[in-house]
Amino acid sequence: MMDRPEKKPVKPDKKSALAKAEHYCAYQERSQQELRDKLYEWGLWSNEVEEVISELIQTNFLNEERFTKAYVSGKFNIKHWGKMKIKQGLKLKRVPDKMISNALKAIDYDEYLKTILMLAEKKLPSISEKDPYKRKYKLVSYLLARGFENDLIFEVLKANDLA
Repeated sequence: MMDRPEKKPVKPDKKSALAKAEHYCAYQERSQQELRDKLYEWGLWSNEVEEVISELIQTNFLNEERFTKAYVSGKFNIKHWGKMKIKQGLKLKRVPDKMISNALKAIDYDEYLKTILMLAEKKLPSISEKDPYKRKYKLVSYLLARGFENDLIFEVLKANDLA
């Protein structure tokens, strides 16, 4: 077996990088930071990265607000994450705080409480702890890890006689 020299990835020119980035953004909503990281990964220089990003914003392939709304709705409706965990995820993607809080306002309060209850009822049978205090602690810890707020967890558990 002959040793082949390792192929170095070819740095795309701005035009092909733009086309590749359009495809990347059309496939799924992206944050500016995700795209920025991807463009650097492809070997573009910082001035090219910013040019490609501003061009994608102008052509509406990249829209941070649309991304934020899609992220919030997906993480809440599909993954059943709480607002704290969603907010943390968006902060990691460097989404502005104002945009995060506006997108989180779109989550219906009653749906939010129903989701906490649904997760609690689903989790409870799998907690084998006999001591009611430890059992409650494990349930609350689980819901906190899902990103729900402490006061709301207790409110829901108390109102539904789960605590």
